[in-house]
Amino acid sequence: MPAKAVKIETHPVNLRMRNDTRALIDRAAEIRGKNRSEFMIEAAVAAAQETLLDQTLVLVDRETYDFFLRVLDQPPSGEGFERLMSRTPPWLEE
Repeated sequence: MPAKAVKIETHPVNLRMRNDTRALIDRAAEIRGKNRSEFMIEAAVAAAQETLLDQTLVLVDRETYDFFLRVLDQPPSGEGFERLMSRTPPWLEE
């Protein structure tokens, strides 16, 4: 039996913006091969997800939290850290 098509409901959103902003968005959308609406929705969804992920609350017990603070208070060290700090940054390499 064929699968039933699911109807996805959409709603219009009207935005007012300056001409230069609209032109900038249109240029970027064209580069991505998208229309203005697709580009703006994609960008808005990414920004919304990032904002929500930044608000994630992690609950731990007191012992775990104290351990976490002790680790943060320790200066970085070890072979990996020494190797990283002795390396020439890529922007200074010739």
